[in-house]
Amino acid sequence: MAKTGLNANYIFGIAFISALGGYLFGFDFAVISGTLPFLRGYFGLTAWWEGFLTGSLALGCMLGCVLAGNLADRYGRKPGLMVAALIFALSSLGMAFSSTLPVFITMRFVAGIGVGMASTLSPLYIAEISPAEVRGRNVSINQLTIVIGILITNLVNYALADNGPDAWRWMFGLGAVPSAGFLLGVFWLPESPRWLVQKGRVQEGETILRRIGGESFVKQTVTAINRSMEGAEKPSLSMLLEQGVRPAVIVGIGLAVLQQLCGINVVFNYTSTIFETVGANLDRQLFETVAIGIVNLVFTLVAMWQVDKLGRKPLMLIGTLGLAVLYVVIAVLLKTGASSGLLSVFVLLAISVYATSLAPITWVLISEIFPNRVRGLASSVAILALWGAYFILVFTFPILAEQLGTYGPFGLYAVICLVGFWFVRRNVRETKGKTLEELEDTFTAH
Repeated sequence: MAKTGLNANYIFGIAFISALGGYLFGFDFAVISGTLPFLRGYFGLTAWWEGFLTGSLALGCMLGCVLAGNLADRYGRKPGLMVAALIFALSSLGMAFSSTLPVFITMRFVAGIGVGMASTLSPLYIAEISPAEVRGRNVSINQLTIVIGILITNLVNYALADNGPDAWRWMFGLGAVPSAGFLLGVFWLPESPRWLVQKGRVQEGETILRRIGGESFVKQTVTAINRSMEGAEKPSLSMLLEQGVRPAVIVGIGLAVLQQLCGINVVFNYTSTIFETVGANLDRQLFETVAIGIVNLVFTLVAMWQVDKLGRKPLMLIGTLGLAVLYVVIAVLLKTGASSGLLSVFVLLAISVYATSLAPITWVLISEIFPNRVRGLASSVAILALWGAYFILVFTFPILAEQLGTYGPFGLYAVICLVGFWFVRRNVRETKGKTLEELEDTFTAH
């Protein structure tokens, strides 16, 4: 036990295993960047089909969010994580063995279901098992595993790139290995104690809470959960429109959409397209994906260090404003045909800003701001909006780049970031250091 009475090792262990769903999220998110140069030739992709193939993951994610919300509130968080792990494994093999474009897109859509479920359930589960003083850091572990998944996937893609025209099959198929590891880890996880108490399985919930923080922690947490559930009804979409819940839902959806339409994910997914514009060859394009992965990882660690110190809102404000400025510079460099080295500097600066702000903090806030009685449903709705925005972003980029030039979309993303700065400043309240139950009062009075 730590001096605070918390079992720090146990808390970190279950948070980390749950966050391995983020690793698989990172894999499916990043693998497309290294495989697109191969897929363009193999499937003869036009700009429209390239955008749809990339975005088909997001369409599956939207369905996964819907399924996750129902599973989470009806059967618990743990069964949902197990289903997500199985879907990851099967879809990785399905993409690897695809022989036609419709089959491949279908398998990528199925992979998206797993990503959508994991992106909803992993941060939700971690928030519910974490005491207030370490919740921000623990939920950020999910973002850490996402960026580790992105980095390792980019490294594997880079290593396999010279293995002939079918190298993309290995890039996708190897995703089955971490999927199996995640599934085994989930068997060890306890169910969310908050969900157990809400379902009347108080003794089981108390047993888990006792392992997390001892007797005083059990009493405080169970009392707070019961108080938050007084008069609670079965979660429904109509409850999200209630006066006491609606402000948090608006903030959650707004942040989710902002995280995607801010534009950074076109850098992750279309690295090869962007650097091809300034004359980089395939080897340099794939090397840039590795550099992006490394910077993303380093600055995610910075975010984990600061999220419970500096706070959520300041990091979000810094991120939106910083990205707006950097996008203007990137647009100018792309338009003027600057060297790939100079472009790389500012792309990596944008990645570092995003990794310390919108990337992890959005997930933290979505996991925190909703009332206990509707958290599973409300989280899935917010993340549904996130994946809808991601689809719009990655589907439209190849088309916009073809019509406006690769630099054109970055001006649009700069404007969106400025709007996001205004939204965060006006609507988001600081959440660090407060229990999930205390935050209900904060956001119902929002």
